[in-house]
Amino acid sequence: MAGRIKADDIALVKERSSIEDVVREHVTLRPAGPGSMKGLCPFHDEKTPSFNIRPVVGAWHCFGCGEGGDVISFVQKVEHLTFAEAVERLAQKLGMELTYEDGGRPRDGESLGRRSRLIEAHRVAQEFYAHALLNLPEARAGRDFLRARGFDSSAAQRFGVGFAPRGGEELTRHLRLKGFTEEELTLGGLSGRGSRGLYDRFRGRLVWPIRDITGDTVGFGARRLFDDDRIAAKYLNTSETPIYKKSTVLYGLDAAKKAIASDRKAVVVEGYTDVMACHLAGVEGAVATCGTAFGVDHIKVLRRIMRDEADLAPARVVFTFDGDAAGQKAAMRAFAEDQRWASQSFVAVAADGMDPCDLRLAKGDAAVRNLVDDAVPMFEFAVRTTLRRFDLANAEGRVQGMRAAAPIVANIRDTSMRPEYTRTVAGWIGVEVEQMQAEVARAGRMAARDAKAEGAAQQHRVDTEAVPEPSAEEARAFMPAPDLRDPVIFAERQLLQCLLQFPGCFQPQDVDAIEPDSFGAPAHRAVFDGIRAAGGIQPGLSEATWAAKVTEAAPLAVRPLVSELAVAPLPTRFDKATGLPERRYTTALLVRVQEISLTRKIADAMSAMRRMAADPHSDPAQSRALSGELQTLQRELAGLRERVS
Repeated sequence: MAGRIKADDIALVKERSSIEDVVREHVTLRPAGPGSMKGLCPFHDEKTPSFNIRPVVGAWHCFGCGEGGDVISFVQKVEHLTFAEAVERLAQKLGMELTYEDGGRPRDGESLGRRSRLIEAHRVAQEFYAHALLNLPEARAGRDFLRARGFDSSAAQRFGVGFAPRGGEELTRHLRLKGFTEEELTLGGLSGRGSRGLYDRFRGRLVWPIRDITGDTVGFGARRLFDDDRIAAKYLNTSETPIYKKSTVLYGLDAAKKAIASDRKAVVVEGYTDVMACHLAGVEGAVATCGTAFGVDHIKVLRRIMRDEADLAPARVVFTFDGDAAGQKAAMRAFAEDQRWASQSFVAVAADGMDPCDLRLAKGDAAVRNLVDDAVPMFEFAVRTTLRRFDLANAEGRVQGMRAAAPIVANIRDTSMRPEYTRTVAGWIGVEVEQMQAEVARAGRMAARDAKAEGAAQQHRVDTEAVPEPSAEEARAFMPAPDLRDPVIFAERQLLQCLLQFPGCFQPQDVDAIEPDSFGAPAHRAVFDGIRAAGGIQPGLSEATWAAKVTEAAPLAVRPLVSELAVAPLPTRFDKATGLPERRYTTALLVRVQEISLTRKIADAMSAMRRMAADPHSDPAQSRALSGELQTLQRELAGLRERVS
């Protein structure tokens, strides 16, 4: 029976795992103030970065979609794992052996979770295929195929290319001997199940390992080599599995992401050999889709890596397509999604229609680099491709071409560039600029009208949808969002941020002096309850451990707020020597929040004294005691204000 991972081991995994390193495998980060970093969120589509991490605290939060947490929750969400699987995956990266409660063991006696088992099976399969390519006599056809395209054995090893033996059971047998189960082999798409048992999914084909962004092999692409192959398709890819989703995976991204991040340029090609040719020619930001069209999810992945952000200088994405009709169709599909980029999109098509692999073979590495460098704007390619359908030699064809091209011009994101593009396209068609301007304006009005109609229809669908009643648990958990327009509430938030992010700025007595009712926002009171329940400020406790303890101790309803406050930037200056907020700032926040409680107590005491003065039967001794209490409170308040001044 599976055992639970011991709490001490979970804490150790969390402590040893660098949230910055883990997040950087998926998101390119840049500085966002002292001790913080930000990038485009991997969990929702955005043009301006709102995803923040604070490495020293070990926390992340997106101010756009509201998601947040620690390094374990990030791995859970980004890789779609259970909590235990995420812990096991991080432990595996650390080379750390986990222990389990009650003498239990991992699931089914395995040392890894299901995803990790499938990843390991693919790693073993990749090694098996690579060895077969270099050593089996029957793999000569694969070696000849690569040599004919300019790839030697070192290139094959660099990209992990292999050969699937023709027998049909060799890989399955090898993996079974390594301890993998039939269920794991079929679930991962490495083997199929027939009437006589398991058989190899790929047989007699050249195979490329398809790796995810972290470098783990999650599938394979296989090319037909022999004429008697029973499967007619030239390329055969791993089907969708728990670890492989072709709509989100780009071949070569694990090797290309460093160049894409540093150059802020991605090159999208059409095949595995094109990626190899580009990388070997020096175009190291090249990637390709895996048996599917380039789509929305691929865009999201690349945007996070290349920092395709609206507030930065435009990044650059270059698409290479074959010069045939299929290539033009693929280019127009890419253009249809062009609005999803903040970057500039370009298209590169060799004059003679060759793909990067053929171009490198025929004209050398420099020709591949020049192809990418000489790419034309996506807009220009789309307009010219559209105009090819019309005979511009006659008036009717020019009018039709103008009407077809106008929506493309009207859709250009940079409105300041539209007049220039309008003049350029008018010249390509051979019409007066005024004619083209009128047609572009008309296309813009029609697009705005259609967008308005679609918005109204969508709102109608939302309005007519039944909204389920919240459960009793949800109703109890509901707390109004703090109103940060209120300066007092805003000060409360900043104090909680400091307590979570910079516990070293405070002494234990600082927290002890604050009463929970000092916080006006219920959500802020709940977070402070979590701080007290976690034991208050404890000297020597690391920031990451402290944030984790508070998150665990805080009420469930405000844990997302804890993760937000743990990474949210503070509106203050920091001491250059210590990297901490200035002492004057933190003292002012402490005083401001404590002042609220004291002011309330003073008001209550004065009200009680007025009532006693109006009551002829009041006890003089009680009145004197209350007067003394009021004077004490007023001295405390004066002392607090003196600390700030």
